[in-house]
Amino acid sequence: MPLTIDLLTLFPRMLDGFLTESILGKGIAAGLLTVNIRDVRQWSTDKHRTADDRPFGGGAGMVMKPEPVVAAIESLQTPGCRRIYLTPDGTPLSPAIALELSQQTHLILLSGHYEGIDQRIRDTVIDQELSIGDYVLTNGTLAAAVLIDALARFIPGVLGEEKSLTHESFTSKLLDFPQYTRPAEFRGMSVPEVLLSGNHAEIEKWRQARQVEKTRQVRPDLLK
Repeated sequence: MPLTIDLLTLFPRMLDGFLTESILGKGIAAGLLTVNIRDVRQWSTDKHRTADDRPFGGGAGMVMKPEPVVAAIESLQTPGCRRIYLTPDGTPLSPAIALELSQQTHLILLSGHYEGIDQRIRDTVIDQELSIGDYVLTNGTLAAAVLIDALARFIPGVLGEEKSLTHESFTSKLLDFPQYTRPAEFRGMSVPEVLLSGNHAEIEKWRQARQVEKTRQVRPDLLK
């Protein structure tokens, strides 16, 4: 059964182009996964469609209200679905998490905005909290887009070339190796001879050595 993703956000038009372009757009068009963008305000009950309010205790910014968010999630959830909140203080996203999520049948992604969401939302209708990095965005819709892209690549047929999954950064705890294409000469810079040799065993050795070298320079923590 193809994966269905419901993304709850206050800015539903932010992902219009993202969901129709490139590899992800083709995967959605082919029915390999479904992504529904839901406006949280649809579940607001007042005439102004209020979805946020000032925080108790004072402070800057606004906080997303529990009533519309909880109502939205409860109306969309299905048995066994995973309800995920994108937040800077969540568990760091990893390839293993993306792979595991790609094997689910229904995900509900909640995009936080402003100063975040009422804690009671997290306490009642959230199963998992994920972060895409140690930084803060203007809103979580961009983080949700990153998660969707990361997990979609693990859905069979989305990439087309499944080998791409086994030759990239972090798949083996190493960063990726350098890539080259035509022309073989560009502004005095030549493609490494080994890549032109046709000797696949030597090419693989060269690539592995470059992965270790790059990882040692940029992310030595991955080699521990």
